[in-house]
Amino acid sequence: MESTKPKVKEYADGWITEQAGTEIPGFLKLAYIVIAGGALAYFLIYMNVDVNHSERGHLVLVMNTATDACAGLMYPIAAMIVIFGVVVVAFSFGKPHD
Repeated sequence: MESTKPKVKEYADGWITEQAGTEIPGFLKLAYIVIAGGALAYFLIYMNVDVNHSERGHLVLVMNTATDACAGLMYPIAAMIVIFGVVVVAFSFGKPHD
């Protein structure tokens, strides 16, 4: 009997290894979508933070007025989150390359 060792694929100079041809599990593919979507939603919802809160809303509003959040910077960051999410999901749903 001849023993065959599975072909091992290395990423990041051997820090990450996997058996060649291994598919990404379905729950992990779903996790990528949920995490990227959650990050984007959190970023857009709380971009101007919690100004409607009964106790700290006024303080947050004063802080926002003093620091003047820059929407011109926030939306490109949201776009980077979308691009990262699309790339990760495309990688996870793509065919494994040997």
